[in-house]
Amino acid sequence: MATRAPPPGLPAKVASVPPNQTLYVTNLPSAKIQKEDLRTALYMLFSTYGAVLDVVALKTMKMRGQAHIVFKDIQTATQAMRSLNGFEFFGREMKISYAKSKSNIIAKLDGTFKIPAAASAAQVEVTDLQQSIFNAPVPGASTTAPGLPSKPPGGGDHVMTDAATPESRGVKRPREEDKEEEEEEEEEESDQDVAMEEESDDE
Repeated sequence: MATRAPPPGLPAKVASVPPNQTLYVTNLPSAKIQKEDLRTALYMLFSTYGAVLDVVALKTMKMRGQAHIVFKDIQTATQAMRSLNGFEFFGREMKISYAKSKSNIIAKLDGTFKIPAAASAAQVEVTDLQQSIFNAPVPGASTTAPGLPSKPPGGGDHVMTDAATPESRGVKRPREEDKEEEEEEEEEESDQDVAMEEESDDE
């Protein structure tokens, strides 16, 4: 008996996924419930069948309405899948299957985890702006950009024109109002000093 090929335009039948510790759950409510509440509810539901190591439920556009449940062993994952497939969860029937790949937490436990960032870091595209920044002259070099004035000769610190002496640098200058108030206070003090001297002469 020969097997028939699928009609043109339809995808080929997906090969069956071997049993593993991670379950792939679809048809979950995405808009009605917060992510943390969804993770907690899934954990409470699936942990009745065995030890749950991790629940991954993301709210991104690609992963909306989906979750991965990681069990400690394959037997409990299989039992949970058989019992809960088609179970109504927040008004929708869950569809459960084995995950296609091993989850990161299982890979870390058995020592086969590999960091995926190394491959993507090698293929970094450099833009023209980044290239111009990297090729910029070293600070202190004599080259100047077109349209900008060149640095004054000497290259050292210059005395500011409003600083009369180096000793007056860093000293707070009072405002005009403060100067007037200080002068008035000094005049009053000098008047009081004179009055006190007059009183002492009378005695």
